[in-house]
Amino acid sequence: MRNLKMKAIMAALMVGMLCSSCVGSFKLFNKLATWNKDATNSKFLNELIYLLISPAYAVCCVVDALVLNTIEFWSGSNPLAMHEGVTKQLKGEDGKMYAVTYLKNGYEVVNEAGEKLLFTYDEKQNAWSLTQNGATRELFRFNEDGTVKAELPNGQSLDVAMNDGGLYEVRMAVNSYGWYAQR
Repeated sequence: MRNLKMKAIMAALMVGMLCSSCVGSFKLFNKLATWNKDATNSKFLNELIYLLISPAYAVCCVVDALVLNTIEFWSGSNPLAMHEGVTKQLKGEDGKMYAVTYLKNGYEVVNEAGEKLLFTYDEKQNAWSLTQNGATRELFRFNEDGTVKAELPNGQSLDVAMNDGGLYEVRMAVNSYGWYAQR
């Protein structure tokens, strides 16, 4: 049974490779390489960083070749290829359509009723913010220790790890706040 599953997975991967063009934009790999080149002002430190994270290059190349370039081939656009000012119509999980415009430092999202949300990234603060109805509030920021400081709707903040457990903690905190607000 296990052997059959492995053969099915290998067949699916081979079909994915055969159905996609071997020539793609390799956006993920190129973003990593660009970041690595500009990580420091010293080419020797950049080389050291390269040697330390070299497995990430292999992973990015495989993800590009098997997933992102295949999506690019069939849809005509790479999910990582953001072009400033381009607007795409996307269907949300709620079934409604949203116009998402890529900005230099974030996204503008407009719903069917014409209401705008602006998600912006502040490079100095290393934080994402939401602007809605003229009011701006920070959503989360990346801490230097690799954790994320999430700002909760009740005004409190929560430091969590950048993994599934941290995401679960934030969801539980937000949902319990909503539950208390409904009582």
